[in-house]
Amino acid sequence: MNEFELINRLTNSLPTNKSLVTGAGDDCAVLDLGIPDRLLLFKTDAVVEGMHFTADTPPEQIGYKALARCLSDIAAMGGTPNSAVITLALPRDFDVGRVEKIYEGMNALAAKHDVAIVGGETTTNPERMLISVALLGTVPRGKCVLRSGALAGDAIFVTGELGGSLKGKHLDFEPRLAEAQWLVEHFPIHAMIDLSDGLAGDLRHILKASHVGAELFSSAIPVSRAAKLASKAESSGKPPLLAALTDGEDFELLFTVASRDAVPLLDAWKKRFPHLKLSCIGKIVAGGKLTLRDKTGTRSLSAHGYVHFT
Repeated sequence: MNEFELINRLTNSLPTNKSLVTGAGDDCAVLDLGIPDRLLLFKTDAVVEGMHFTADTPPEQIGYKALARCLSDIAAMGGTPNSAVITLALPRDFDVGRVEKIYEGMNALAAKHDVAIVGGETTTNPERMLISVALLGTVPRGKCVLRSGALAGDAIFVTGELGGSLKGKHLDFEPRLAEAQWLVEHFPIHAMIDLSDGLAGDLRHILKASHVGAELFSSAIPVSRAAKLASKAESSGKPPLLAALTDGEDFELLFTVASRDAVPLLDAWKKRFPHLKLSCIGKIVAGGKLTLRDKTGTRSLSAHGYVHFT
């Protein structure tokens, strides 16, 4: 049973209440607590030693990444982060100085985005460190972007470049909060997700939630320099395009917008964010298939992103 099969099984009969707007199945839960002009966003995520970082990872980068992952999910909803609690699970022989430096990295990122760290929990975890972050945020009513709004004919956009994140980006990526807030303020974004598990996997979440398919253009997918260099350096490495499609932890924004808005959005983006690439990589189509078009034709895309427990 893989990650998503387990999630589906566990979320079939979750209890709910009248505050729930959107529950399991999106980047954040969306709650209506009666705030006049805003909805509440609620997110949790964890990083585990040996999976998301190694024993020799600089501790400031560990703390940065632990919080940044949640910030990226708030961005994917078009929201603004507010406050976090931290669960810290440590082996009995932990290094207190290293833990303090982890918090230095986390605190610096929180201060940058005006996030209060308001408490948490500490516990023992044999053998390895685990850090779990629960984050609250808000989004203006009428501006929250879900995975389920993509429509046939939409253009598909992605920020930045993709693939090769293990060469360093996964530890120092910039959550696209400002960019997402600008997008939802100026354009009717239909669906959005952050790329944590790879383009081929995360796009499928939008397609499933929206009951649509997609066609990607191979020549338009922005492959990172790191992915290209890794392919040259390692004889058994992934081809760069495959890395861009399947490597996890890029934490870029993937979103869809009506085709009539595509060119105005791209022109406005270049003026507002001249140093961050934005690429139109395909289109939403009817049906549930995901295909890739290149100079030889169009074929079904079988590649997936990262999936836990497989």
